[in-house]
Amino acid sequence: MVSGTILIAGSLTLGLLLEWCVLKFVTAQRLLAEVNARSSHETPTPTVGGIVIWVLVTAYLVHLSPTMPRLALGFAGACSLVALAGLWDDLHPLSTRLRFSIQLVAAAGLVVVVWPEPDVVFGVVLVIAVVWFTNLFNFMDGIDGIAGAQCLVFCLATLLLTGGAPGWLGEVLWVVVGTTLAFLTFNWPPAKIFMGDVGSGFLGMLIAGLILHLWVTDTLPLTASMILLAGFWFDATYTLCVRIATRQSFTQAHRSHLYQRLAERKGHAWTTAAFIAFALIWTLPLAWLSMRYPSWQLEILGLTVVPYLMLCRTFKAGELVEK
Repeated sequence: MVSGTILIAGSLTLGLLLEWCVLKFVTAQRLLAEVNARSSHETPTPTVGGIVIWVLVTAYLVHLSPTMPRLALGFAGACSLVALAGLWDDLHPLSTRLRFSIQLVAAAGLVVVVWPEPDVVFGVVLVIAVVWFTNLFNFMDGIDGIAGAQCLVFCLATLLLTGGAPGWLGEVLWVVVGTTLAFLTFNWPPAKIFMGDVGSGFLGMLIAGLILHLWVTDTLPLTASMILLAGFWFDATYTLCVRIATRQSFTQAHRSHLYQRLAERKGHAWTTAAFIAFALIWTLPLAWLSMRYPSWQLEILGLTVVPYLMLCRTFKAGELVEK
């Protein structure tokens, strides 16, 4: 078993080197994220920086496959399938139907690997949940540093709450932390490179799978994971519901998420830093409380989202706002 210090140092160092190489390559090839209705950046910016996270984490999963082939190769295959679809979409627009179909196949494979022989109805629910989380992670990757910050918060909090996480799981989490830190070095506001759908899709699928594995192995309760990720799933879900309720074309790109509204007023660096700070002082302690007092976990989950609900209502997340 490799120590966390070695894993984070190695993945961080290699990640920084590869991220620099990717930045140079995509800049030379003019692989840029153009300004559009959804984006919050003002100038075309190099993209697909998340390819480094995908490659390094997948390589480590393959490295683990001799001792745990089902889980390691299952995670690597499902997440890589979504990453490849995201990369394709980054380079050439991919139809929504095809992309969604690929995600369904990947999610189904991941659920079968993580949760062997589930009840059919429950299995379908899990597949839909994994696809939804994968997409909401992509929806929330809209300002500099935010997606990387959420990934980092979840992984470090999981390591802390589980005492380092047992076996292979802890190793993978440390590799994700190291590679994400390397990416954030280039993605911190003002971003030099964006994650791209290749990275957000990969991380969304990976984290969804890790949540299920943590739950089924009684390593971390589902409620604790939901609390740690409340900033992402509540913002995305609330905004979507408001857009549907107000009869907007909710499939079109937009900039009405809570984090985007905050970024418009306070800037990307302030919003991402505030997101991290709030996770440390609010969601992390509440996740610990939900584990310490499991009979109150649903009430604690409800308490967790109250500030997010208040902020969403205050800043009119999802609503049409006249400029």
